[in-house]
Amino acid sequence: MRVIAKFGGTSLGNGDRINRAADSIAAAVEQGHEVGVVASAMGNTTDELLDGIEYDAADEDRAEIVSMGERTSVRMLKGALAARGIEAVFLEPGSEDWPIITDEYGEVDVEETRKRAHALAGQMKDVVPVLTGFLAEDYGGNVTTLGRGGSDTTAVMLGNYMDADEVVIVTDVEGVMTGDPRVVEGARNVGEISVDELRSLSFRGAEVVAPSALSYKDADLGVRVVHYQHDDLLRGGTSIEGEFQNLIDLQENPLCCVTVAGRAIRNSPGILAQLSSAIGDADINIEANSSGMDSLTFYVDGDDADEVEALLHEQIVEDEALSSVTVEDEIAVIRVTGGDPNQAALPYRVVEPLADAHIHLYDVITSATSVSVFVPWADREQALELIQDVF
Repeated sequence: MRVIAKFGGTSLGNGDRINRAADSIAAAVEQGHEVGVVASAMGNTTDELLDGIEYDAADEDRAEIVSMGERTSVRMLKGALAARGIEAVFLEPGSEDWPIITDEYGEVDVEETRKRAHALAGQMKDVVPVLTGFLAEDYGGNVTTLGRGGSDTTAVMLGNYMDADEVVIVTDVEGVMTGDPRVVEGARNVGEISVDELRSLSFRGAEVVAPSALSYKDADLGVRVVHYQHDDLLRGGTSIEGEFQNLIDLQENPLCCVTVAGRAIRNSPGILAQLSSAIGDADINIEANSSGMDSLTFYVDGDDADEVEALLHEQIVEDEALSSVTVEDEIAVIRVTGGDPNQAALPYRVVEPLADAHIHLYDVITSATSVSVFVPWADREQALELIQDVF
């Protein structure tokens, strides 16, 4: 099996942890597996280096300075592997076999990087390559970086381009947990999670795997997260399943939106749960919901419009915080799920062509990784075509 193992800063935080990392790598090699290693800077080295730049440094100088953390880690790991009789070589930007190349815009040159990564993979039967995470090299040989979570990105990208069977992210958590064990009691490990689920969590603060890294995962590449104290690269932790794709989906059936207004809604704890429960108790699915300062809107199947209006009207007459309910029929929803790690522009890219075409938008509902637009049913095909043209 070909494995790319990424060791985070905590897992290389001191000499004992470096020895543990080297032991786990050596054990996998001795079992006959091909192993490549991606190393982050030890402990908080990168933050300490950044804190030391108390002047207006050029981007090139800043990249060279922060690269020293990863450069140290790969030398430490290579030395620890050599002490165990494992043939290893460290690679950093400037090395002859360095694989990750960025273009003039700072983006990864996929074709060149894939070619170099494939060549490096051909050497793994004889040697363990230990690569600096987070770093890249441009056409001029200058050091560049892959941004926040760059070591995760390095590992999954190389796993993809080197035709690895699995990428193992070694970190300071035992895989993905049901909740933060520092906050909630009884948090336990999740044995399996989908890319879509984890990527949404990662964009919302879960520091397990960087969202940008998951964009490089395909269906054939296994990705697993394990604790550095586990000491076994080949089992345990959480397995990340599937792949994240760009998808544009037009829901086939028309929806209706049922809107409840009330000037005290914003100051009424539990009002959303109260109204949602009334709909759910009738076994009616809520496709989406949105909120304004003084209103709550529920999107449901068009066939359920009258029943939902009646159910919510019952709540209105019983609750002084609510004033009135209204229904709009014949609404279409187009959902766009973005695989691009640079998510900031996604809502704009979806909405702009619709606005230019003067298509009415009932709602735009966004999540960390997707955008849903609600438009008149009669405009659905034009809206779909306009969005597809953008992507």
